[in-house]
Amino acid sequence: MMGPAEPVPPRDEDPRIASALIHNGDGEYLLHLRDDVPGIREPGCWSLLGGAREPGDRSLEDTVRRELREEAGLDLPVLEPFAVTGALDDGSGHASVRVYAGRWDGDPARLPLTEGVMLRWFCPDDLDRLRMHPDTRDLVRRHATGRASVPSAAARHGAGAVRHIVGVHLYLEDPAGRVLLGLRHHDSAFAPSTWHFLAGHCEQESAVSCLVREAGEEAGLGIDPRDVEFVHALHQLPGPGRRPRLQLVFRARAWTGVPEVREPDKCLGWRWFDPAALPERVVPYTREAIAHVRAGRPYAEGGWE
Repeated sequence: MMGPAEPVPPRDEDPRIASALIHNGDGEYLLHLRDDVPGIREPGCWSLLGGAREPGDRSLEDTVRRELREEAGLDLPVLEPFAVTGALDDGSGHASVRVYAGRWDGDPARLPLTEGVMLRWFCPDDLDRLRMHPDTRDLVRRHATGRASVPSAAARHGAGAVRHIVGVHLYLEDPAGRVLLGLRHHDSAFAPSTWHFLAGHCEQESAVSCLVREAGEEAGLGIDPRDVEFVHALHQLPGPGRRPRLQLVFRARAWTGVPEVREPDKCLGWRWFDPAALPERVVPYTREAIAHVRAGRPYAEGGWE
């Protein structure tokens, strides 16, 4: 009886790296922020999960499935070959990459990430703001264009609904009336080297739950949901072809802890500012929202003209 076939080593010209292009039902793509260290591919960049073929991998699909399990505890039921593209030189020469596409609709914050800094969902409109290899950016856009060419169920039935991104923001005043802002990292995907509210995007949770979670994760602050009150909403269209955003601002009447940097890849420091003397580099809608909150205006619009 013949034993199991030995893995067939790839030819020199064959891809020896496999990556996963993971998308969800909202048209977003899962990207992996790699460590910023020398000697690896795409250091400090947003990339796809994946890695190099190992001797025990019987195929590149085996490779990508192993990498997903090892790096993020992911096991997708369906992965389909999508494209072959290039890769950055990692010190051993240039290599091509076999990319597999698959769908997953979970929360990346709950995955047991073992490599890199974080996993996040991004819509294709966000890619120009990210530090990433051009081939990766092109791959995501190519896949998104192909998906857009297939009419959705809503489009087939004449519905015109557009999903909005919901952001939550913490308006926190100390006893002297100063407002807490954080200095975003210089490599941040959004507003680098700029002061901004403590903020985050709603996941599978309520806006207040998101605010409480982000306050603990980003600054080590404890906030009781009963001490949170809504103070302002900005309905924003960031630009042509971009997804609309509903920016919700909440005030916390009480909290525990002293603001500290818990996520240094996002924020470099927290400071209290006199609302009448904000620093020059403040996210424009943050400056606008502070003025609206102080004036007692609960709603504003931007970018819809």
